[in-house]
Amino acid sequence: MIFAKPLPLLCPGVVYGGVGSVASSSRRVNDWTCATILRRHSCRRVDSGISFFQQQRKTRLFASSGDSATPDESPGGRKSFLDNLLQNFTPPKWLYRSIAAGILGGQTVLRIATGKIHVRNTLEQLDVVGPKTLGVALLTAGFVGMVFTIQFVREFAKLGLTRSVGGVLALALSRELTPVVTSIILAGRVGSAFAAELGTMQVSEQTDSLRVLATDPVDYLVTPRVLACMIAGPILNILCFCMGMGASVFLAEAVYDVSANIILDSAARAITSWDVISSMIKSWVFGGIIAIVSCSWGFTTTGGAKGVGESTTSAVVISLVCIFIADFFLSFAFFQGQGDALKQCM
Repeated sequence: MIFAKPLPLLCPGVVYGGVGSVASSSRRVNDWTCATILRRHSCRRVDSGISFFQQQRKTRLFASSGDSATPDESPGGRKSFLDNLLQNFTPPKWLYRSIAAGILGGQTVLRIATGKIHVRNTLEQLDVVGPKTLGVALLTAGFVGMVFTIQFVREFAKLGLTRSVGGVLALALSRELTPVVTSIILAGRVGSAFAAELGTMQVSEQTDSLRVLATDPVDYLVTPRVLACMIAGPILNILCFCMGMGASVFLAEAVYDVSANIILDSAARAITSWDVISSMIKSWVFGGIIAIVSCSWGFTTTGGAKGVGESTTSAVVISLVCIFIADFFLSFAFFQGQGDALKQCM
C-alpha cells in the first residue's frame, strides 16, 4: 500500500495519457517503465507479506511454547525418572528374539497338539533333515567312536581292564556323545538352512504375502520344520550310535587286537534300555530347540542380505549354546545318584 501513491507521478503517460502533446513513442516507453515498476512493487509486497506471516507464525509458536509445559515437564511437575527411562529404553535384539522364540515355540506346540499340521511340507522337511543329513552324521559319529576307542584302549590296557572298554564306550556314546554330536550336525546343516531361508523370506516380504493369502506362516513354515527335526533327531541318534559302536569295534580289533566279541559283550552288559530311551529323549528335545531357535531367528531378520547372514550365524551359535545347557539339565535329571553300570562289565 505504501507504493501506490507515487505511481501517478512516476507514470504520467499512463495516468495523463490523453492530455498534452506526448508522442506515441514516449507513451510506449512510459508504459513499459510503469509495467516494470508495478512488477517490482508487487514482488516486494509478496516478499514482505511472506516475511510478515513467517514472523507472525514464529511469534505464535514462541507464545504457545512459553505458555505450555516443556516436554520434560508434566502438569504436576517434572516427569519421574522411571518415565524417562521407559521412553528412552530400547530393548536389545537378543531379548526381543528370545521372547519371539518363546512365543513361536508355544504356538508350534499348540498347532501340533491340535493337529494343525501341513503334511506335504512336513514330508519335504523330513527329507531335508533326515536322509540328506544322514551321511554327514554317520561319518562324524564313526570318527568320534574311533577317537574314543584310541583313548580308552590305551589307558584301560595298562590297568588290565580291556574287557571294560566296550561298556565304557557304549555308555559314553549312548548317554552323551551321539545325542550331542548329532544335534551339532543338525544345527550346522539344518538350522542354518532354516534361518537363512526364513530370513530371506522375511526381508523380501514373502511372509507378508502368505498372510495376504490367508495362510498362517506358523502353520505353513514353522510347524513342519519343528516336527521334522523332532522326528528325525531320535532316528539319526540311534543310527549314529550304531555307527560309532561299529567303528569302535573295527578299530579295536584291527589295531589293538581286542576281540569284537569282548567289546560287544561288555557293551551289552553295561548298557540298559533306559540309556537308549534317555538318548532318544535328548535328541528329541535338541531337535525341537534347533528348529524353534532357527525359525524364530529367521522371522526376526532385518537389514537385507547382511541381516540374513547375521541371523544365520547367530541362530547356529544360540542353538549350540541351548543344546549344551539343555544337555546339562537333562543329564542331571536322568542320571542322579551313584551308578553301577560299570560293575556289570568288569
